[in-house]
Amino acid sequence: MSALLQLTDVQHGYDGQSVLNGVSLSVDAGRCVVLLGENGSGKSTLLRLAAGREAPDSGRVTLRGTAVDEDDWAVRAAVAAVMDTGTGYPDLSVREHLMLVALAHGLADEADAAVDEVLAEHRLTARADALPHQLSSGQTQLLALAQAFIRPAELLLLDEPEQRLDADARRRLTERVQWLKEQGTAVLLATHNRPLADAVADVEYTVSREGLLVAGGSGD
Repeated sequence: MSALLQLTDVQHGYDGQSVLNGVSLSVDAGRCVVLLGENGSGKSTLLRLAAGREAPDSGRVTLRGTAVDEDDWAVRAAVAAVMDTGTGYPDLSVREHLMLVALAHGLADEADAAVDEVLAEHRLTARADALPHQLSSGQTQLLALAQAFIRPAELLLLDEPEQRLDADARRRLTERVQWLKEQGTAVLLATHNRPLADAVADVEYTVSREGLLVAGGSGD
């Protein structure tokens, strides 16, 4: 069976400076590929390409064999991402943010229950009526995760999702990623957190300063 997400010989850079050089990887349904590497090595760039937020300078990024473009409704329906925390609508509460995502992705009559569940899971029930500027940095990260987890997705993209989370929230995050894998979700995750990587990875790559992928361990 072909991979859900496929990057093939991807080259990409900014202002004439190369960031990724000949990167190829695949992510299958129910599998988690973890990206490790120093800050500035290109992990976030790779995730933006996977989400279709940027197009590669050369090479291909495909979802089910079709070029990835964030403006494609099918890509938006299939891909959930946590890459830019702190974004949102300043006049919408935590609950309203989650309800908007739930309704946009077809939860309909199940939306209220789904919002209540994800609020509780991320310890945001008491902050349900808070506006984004009233949240702590950790709560802002939890809201970003909750928005990704409340909706159905075939592919989940996570850029250092453990940032600003305490030990309990990191445990819950690990359990949620493990559960999503069991449901068949493909996961591409960049992290500096070794316990998280060890717990969820099926395959690990290190992104080098030269923008190359170095194969690491496998959970097989």
